[in-house]
Amino acid sequence: MRRRLLLTGTCCVAGLIGFVAVTAAREPQPVVPQESATRPAVAPRRYPVVPRSAQETADQLVRVEAALRNPSTSPSALPDLGHQQQVIYRVLSADTARSAAVVAALPPRWKSVAERHLAARREFLRMSRGRGPSRLPAWRIIQPEPAEQLLSYYRKAEATTGIEWEVLAAVNLVETGMGRIDGISVANAQGPMQFLPTTWAEPGIGAGDIRNPHDAIQAAARYLVRRGGLQNIRQGLWGYNNSDYYGRAVLLYASLMKEDPRAYIGLYHWEIHFNSALGDLWLPVGYVQNQPIAVTTYLERNPGSRSPN
Repeated sequence: MRRRLLLTGTCCVAGLIGFVAVTAAREPQPVVPQESATRPAVAPRRYPVVPRSAQETADQLVRVEAALRNPSTSPSALPDLGHQQQVIYRVLSADTARSAAVVAALPPRWKSVAERHLAARREFLRMSRGRGPSRLPAWRIIQPEPAEQLLSYYRKAEATTGIEWEVLAAVNLVETGMGRIDGISVANAQGPMQFLPTTWAEPGIGAGDIRNPHDAIQAAARYLVRRGGLQNIRQGLWGYNNSDYYGRAVLLYASLMKEDPRAYIGLYHWEIHFNSALGDLWLPVGYVQNQPIAVTTYLERNPGSRSPN
């Protein structure tokens, strides 16, 4: 299709039925907490810290994973829980010995979950070469549409095309952090699903607004079908991004949601991270750059974006 932002690897990162509603019978369904239309002012959020001890990290991960899947968890706690989950896996994926010790300390319930998260992250790391960029991109980081609204778009696309909603959510996650990045890639890919205008213009693919989450998700499902995704989803994902690493990572994230649809809640709350020349930087909602900015300059102004881990 094209090369776009690739959030889970370079940055964050890193959201259909055969013509029959396959997922309608799957249980449990993700329970998406309802959020108030108006949000009270809150204190600035902090970059999550990961303990150095393998056992302490494992204990923290168990608490976070369980809370994200618990329907009784307060909606106000979910953003920080999702971010903590994301940062744990980002930190561990860069250190095989440390991650192996943490996984070994996990209860059986969470071992496979952690292993798939780490494997997905490492697929994206394999797509990177050398040090990260010394300049941050000209992006705006915005609040995505509510989790339940995006889920309705994924499910609509599944019902229309047959491409599973979990695959669409995973693609949305790794392309733009489920719509958090508002910007145009160096390849001129646009919108929450990162379409090139030429691809969007293909007959039967794009309809509506390339930057509209609903329209882009429906178009992504149609594109995956056209590239053979109903017969072989790996082939469809290869058409979306010509990389086996990409396809494997997307399917690993999708598998977590298929196994437990409530895993969607944690992934929805992942933030935008950028793998820069000076390490992993958090670009929170409110980041606005009309022109690329030097990493050093940005950190002078925003020291809280530097990883403490």
